[in-house]
Amino acid sequence: METLIEVLARWLHFGGALVWIGHNYATAVTRSRYVPLTAADLSDPDSPRQRALMQREHGTFRYASLVTLASGLLILWQRGWLEPALSLQGTLAPLGLGIWIAALMVCNLWFVLWPHQKRVLGFVPAPLEVRLQASRVTFLSARVNTLLSIPVLFLMGAGAHGLALFG
Repeated sequence: METLIEVLARWLHFGGALVWIGHNYATAVTRSRYVPLTAADLSDPDSPRQRALMQREHGTFRYASLVTLASGLLILWQRGWLEPALSLQGTLAPLGLGIWIAALMVCNLWFVLWPHQKRVLGFVPAPLEVRLQASRVTFLSARVNTLLSIPVLFLMGAGAHGLALFG
């Protein structure tokens, strides 16, 4: 049963990471620079930019971040590695550092990016000026997560396959 749980957790971790990190990279490629929204983009719900924003925002990647973090923690807990990894002990230190950065990314997504994105999309009432400012915050917040994903992926790989580098 333990093996089955680990296999399922690994697939959830892998799939969640593909969706979450893949979304970050796809967004960085398709919107390589910040293009400020205009009042017209947000004042008319039928504007092409407003419709594009609504279509892009479906929430899957936000929940994928939680699935990825939770399944990774479950795998480590099941192996008895969670505490040493989180306290950055020994050969589990790279893995632990990756976990802490990933947790920071999840917090950035849920507590910075998403609240601002809700304003941009009009899910949370806000004056037009605030919505326009929030669009810049969402862009920058997403870029922070994209950049942080690089060391996270390195540390996760090093934790599993590059222990000689850190031993």
